[in-house]
Amino acid sequence: MAPTNKAAVLPQASAHPLVIQESEYPTVGKGEIIIKVAAIAINPMDWMIQTLGDGLFSWLSYPFIGGTDVAGTVAEIGPDVTDFSVGDRVLGLGIGFVAREGAFQEYVAVHTNLASRIPDSLSFADASVLPLGLTTAAGALYEPGNLELAYPSLDPKPTGKTLLVWAGASSVGTNAIQLAVASGYEVITTASPKNFDYVKSVGASQVFDYSSPTVVQDLIEAFKGKTSAGGLAIYPGFEDKVFEVVLASEGAKVVIAAMPLAEDKVPAGIERARGIFAGTIKDNEVGGIIFNKFVPEALAAGKFRALPPPVVVGEGLESLQEAVDKLKGGAASAKKLVVTL
Repeated sequence: MAPTNKAAVLPQASAHPLVIQESEYPTVGKGEIIIKVAAIAINPMDWMIQTLGDGLFSWLSYPFIGGTDVAGTVAEIGPDVTDFSVGDRVLGLGIGFVAREGAFQEYVAVHTNLASRIPDSLSFADASVLPLGLTTAAGALYEPGNLELAYPSLDPKPTGKTLLVWAGASSVGTNAIQLAVASGYEVITTASPKNFDYVKSVGASQVFDYSSPTVVQDLIEAFKGKTSAGGLAIYPGFEDKVFEVVLASEGAKVVIAAMPLAEDKVPAGIERARGIFAGTIKDNEVGGIIFNKFVPEALAAGKFRALPPPVVVGEGLESLQEAVDKLKGGAASAKKLVVTL
């Protein structure tokens, strides 16, 4: 007999607050595991979906179970799954925009190539901050047609190239810096001055104040004498600055953005520019290489950190709405809001 399951549900578009109710236990499929959730991290997309409703994703069906980032224990494995076992401590990304893959519930279905074993030394709250930021960063850095960097390893060989990451203190930026450094690249980034030490601690070689009126010229100067690996633009409204720096630098004329990019806004001279959608790495080799190979080994070896650090807002599904509201209100800078179950 399947366990009982509860979820924090959005009953209709733009409804507030989330409603706690019984939810169907997800039946495990091929290439999947069921995670008994112990911690859930909140992302900007969670409040955007709730606030903007059909204006953001008109194709969502309601009642809707949102959320993407979880950590917990494996409750069940699919019929073809051999690399996970019941009881494994894991982190995972639910990204299908369907009820069974929504993170805001007690049991969630996750594709195995979007799940990683975690060491006993890593708490579930800490582990839960990784999935979406990690996935988005990995897609930008490694997927075909994106930046196409060399894959990360525990013993990276220097490539002699430098990557620009705009917004290094963000969840995506923190993961992108760590991944790129583990791939043998130097990283130059931007952040607010209060987060300079933080982004340097995760591997950035230089950091510049994103709000400085001279930031573009400062970055261009920093790239002189270096070979650019391209640029990653994480926040909307700053992609033009990334274009300008990349165009002025020697090397790859590639800019990848963690949001949609209009083709008519891409300047001449940029060879490749596109926005990405998290989760597509499950459809190619990138998902398995990052989630199943690199991350478990790197976490265990202490060569990759679960960041930004979590701030636990509360316990239980009932605390999710508070966490979503706090994030919408700007309560997270170089940290991630988490709810434990």
